[in-house]
Amino acid sequence: MRNVILAKSAGFCFGVERAVNMAFEMAGQGPVYTFGPIIHNEAVVEDLEKRGVHKIDSLDQARQAAPGTMIIRSHGVSKLEYDELEKMGYKIADATCPFVKKIHNIVQKYSGMGYRILIIGNPVHPEVEAISGWCAGRPDIIQTEEEARAFHAEKDEKICIVSQTTFNLRKFELLVEIISEKGYDIVCLNTICSATAERQSEARQIAKSVDTMIVIGGRHSSNTQKLYEICKNECKHTYYIQRLVDLDLKTFASKGNVGITAGASTPKNIIEEVLTHMSERNEEMEEFLAASKPIRNGEVVDGTVLDVKPDEIILNIGYKSDGIITRSEYSNQSNLDLTTVVKVGDPMQAKVLKVNDGEGQVLLTYKRLLAERGNKKIEEAYENGDVLTAKVVGVQTGGLSVVIDEARVFIPASLVSDTYERHLEKYKDQEISFVITEFNPRKRRIIGDRKQLIVAEKAKKKEELFARIKPGMVVEGRVKNVTDFGAFIDLGGADGLLHISEMSWGRVDDPRKVVKIDDTVKVLIKDIQGEKIALSFKFPEENPWLTAGEKYAVGNIVTGKVARMTDFGAFIELEPGVDALLHVSQISRDRVEKPSDILQIGEMITAKVVDFNGEAQKISLSMKALDIPAENEQEDAGDEE
Repeated sequence: MRNVILAKSAGFCFGVERAVNMAFEMAGQGPVYTFGPIIHNEAVVEDLEKRGVHKIDSLDQARQAAPGTMIIRSHGVSKLEYDELEKMGYKIADATCPFVKKIHNIVQKYSGMGYRILIIGNPVHPEVEAISGWCAGRPDIIQTEEEARAFHAEKDEKICIVSQTTFNLRKFELLVEIISEKGYDIVCLNTICSATAERQSEARQIAKSVDTMIVIGGRHSSNTQKLYEICKNECKHTYYIQRLVDLDLKTFASKGNVGITAGASTPKNIIEEVLTHMSERNEEMEEFLAASKPIRNGEVVDGTVLDVKPDEIILNIGYKSDGIITRSEYSNQSNLDLTTVVKVGDPMQAKVLKVNDGEGQVLLTYKRLLAERGNKKIEEAYENGDVLTAKVVGVQTGGLSVVIDEARVFIPASLVSDTYERHLEKYKDQEISFVITEFNPRKRRIIGDRKQLIVAEKAKKKEELFARIKPGMVVEGRVKNVTDFGAFIDLGGADGLLHISEMSWGRVDDPRKVVKIDDTVKVLIKDIQGEKIALSFKFPEENPWLTAGEKYAVGNIVTGKVARMTDFGAFIELEPGVDALLHVSQISRDRVEKPSDILQIGEMITAKVVDFNGEAQKISLSMKALDIPAENEQEDAGDEE
């Protein structure tokens, strides 16, 4: 019984599939052309021709054609050809394989930096011709060991080596090794398509294990020719065909294992045709059809982790290409090491973000799948008025971003707090609570509101505070703001005003010298009028007049500071909260017109207490009394105004 083994990678690669799909989608939309055959497969080119997509082989032919859309084939074109086609007025639809486009960028960059470009590939292949056309100068092209050994460069030359995307990987490595042994300054970039390398490796392994090998592809297909060479080296009975009709089916009448592979430009229907006639079992056909089943953007797929790196997860999703989940599509956590969250063999669900990520693999997203669950949770919270708590992951000028199960919620700056917040950065990485006030995931507008929670909490605390406090109580608070006329103290529910006149028993010129913002202070509740709370630092038990009668009894000699002056005298601060009057007539035995003629603000003076009135809190001093006979003191005191 014959056992048929079909290569999983057989058929269109992503670059070819992209180009072919583009051509078929544009068929019938006015004059449409391809610059050269879209791919190296006659059947596909003929089918497109029937649908009105015509092949143009040169710039001269393009000049003679009616204006329309020009599809750049998957092999690409030179920069000159690209620019000329644009000048002719063609609308360009660039179907150049992303792998080939990458090489164009590489050779353009390095040749511009003065590097000598060395291309390993077939010099007459359209892909290589196109690559050459993106070099600043004429590149060197080699494809054999003899050419590699004959290659010569000056010692001071810098060389950049690239490869045709469909070149044989082992041969590329051999040629690079030969050139490297010459000791040149080399930058080597392996630009062989990963799908090509995988296809070649798989074909080699299958060819080793079968009795007969069939390679399907166009006669002009470089990658199919390479597959044939590889398989022929491993399996004597290897056949190169374009379609089933090219194969003598009598060759396979006897039993034996058969292997089948196909080039990157071979359509699925041709592979199906060959496989159907070769197979005596249906398993291979079913597997091939399953792997060929299209997947769409937005589709949720089940997979198994094949490999995991710190920044990337590779999933087997039962498709012809593996799925890739990058770190940024797994989580919003920028530095997350993915090896710490998943391991090889783990089952995973993911959502298709892009069927072709430009590298031949399916780009998947895990975080967006979680975001859907997060959106459901947010929607329920929105409908029920539930409070959510999440960490702030982003700070913008306009507000904060938080994440609920990878679903992002935006909290505008005006809704972050009940007061203006100048520095939102302080919220970064902090957990905050909020409610959802607007939910429209289609427009990516999910708005959170923290302000109303703060307002509600403050209202509750305010109610509790006023129910608890009364005048005469001593409470603790935090200095919230300082002004020229005093300070506002947060009492935990409401603010109280500590007026400048209540900051000390003495005179205060600047409140900022007494308290600072965020200071924790003990204050006396002096009065409550509605929602206004008057505070004081003048605690009754600390009133300096309680002990002033003993300290400043008549006849005591005291020292004080000149605090302020008037025309009739100077006020002397004996201690904070206790001032005494030094009448102008008591400054000196000589006649003094005004105090400022003798004294200065801030000057320390010594005088005798000549009068004390505790009830009126008045004290009179005399400097003159220290210089005249005691019997005249009372008489002089009587001269005061």
